[in-house]
Amino acid sequence: MAPAYRVALVAFPGIRAFDVSVITEVWGTDRTDRGAPAFDLRRAATDSTAPIPMRGGLALLPDRTLAWLSRADLILVPGLDDHLTPAPAPVLDALRRAHARGTTLAALCGGAFTLAQAGLLDGRRAITHWNLIDLLRTHHPGVTVVPDALFIEDDNMWTAAGTAAGIDLCLHLVRRSHGAEAAATIARSMVTAPFRTGTQAQFIEHPTPRADRDADTLAAVREHALRHLHEPLTVGDLATRAGMSPRSFARHFTAETGATPLRWLLDQRIAAAQKLLERTDLPMPEVARRAGFGSEVTMRQHFASRLATSPRAYRTAFSTRSVTGSAAGGSKPIAR
Repeated sequence: MAPAYRVALVAFPGIRAFDVSVITEVWGTDRTDRGAPAFDLRRAATDSTAPIPMRGGLALLPDRTLAWLSRADLILVPGLDDHLTPAPAPVLDALRRAHARGTTLAALCGGAFTLAQAGLLDGRRAITHWNLIDLLRTHHPGVTVVPDALFIEDDNMWTAAGTAAGIDLCLHLVRRSHGAEAAATIARSMVTAPFRTGTQAQFIEHPTPRADRDADTLAAVREHALRHLHEPLTVGDLATRAGMSPRSFARHFTAETGATPLRWLLDQRIAAAQKLLERTDLPMPEVARRAGFGSEVTMRQHFASRLATSPRAYRTAFSTRSVTGSAAGGSKPIAR
């Protein structure tokens, strides 16, 4: 039985209830009966006996002190209601020590401000909610703020854009540590999309009523592409199916999805290959063919550039991983 993956939620006054809920939904819910991994989520604060007030009359009860961060595999920092809220000095010190140990840190939305307060983002890339980008740049000029992404990583520290992008980052972190199938299982339970890339635009200009028919057409094209990933589809093929020129198709597609047609198609091929590597023992050339890469060499190149691993290493890491069992002595997650 694999040990439970240890996750720490850093709690202090001013953290956003929404981000706490997202973290709790992803890592605090027991889905081992559906093949998901076992997680041990803890709420760590300077004082484990004092409730943490949150907006809306809510309160979070910590169950561990900050010392537990030394045991965590992943440390999560929620966003803030007031994004300039100073974090307690012990919190900042604990985050610095965790980063020095090599523990993965992840900040949702305005949580980037907390990492910046700790000096951990100086000289590094980070993202936050699009409406807070100028504020982050002004108060932390040493941070290289990326203006248009859902989430990014620099030196084992992850930051995410606002609200729903926090869900995307959390599912990505599950995918990164436990594989695409585990992330998809959690996403299905949450009734949310299992896969949006970090490089996708933060917000999408909604189509006007005049463009509604184009949006419906593009949805049908995407559905067709997903059903025919094994075929050598090109952007030109998809544009023809949409009844548009390649240039017009690319413009409308990017406006609706936040990603170029080529990037979207590649993302879907990689996701399909990940599932095949996790679920089947098909030979690599067959996995490459079914995912639409054409050859094992091409698939290997894209895995290296996008996932920093090889298909064989990915299969070794995730196809036989035990995802059953529960955290002995851990907090009892809610079954959902």
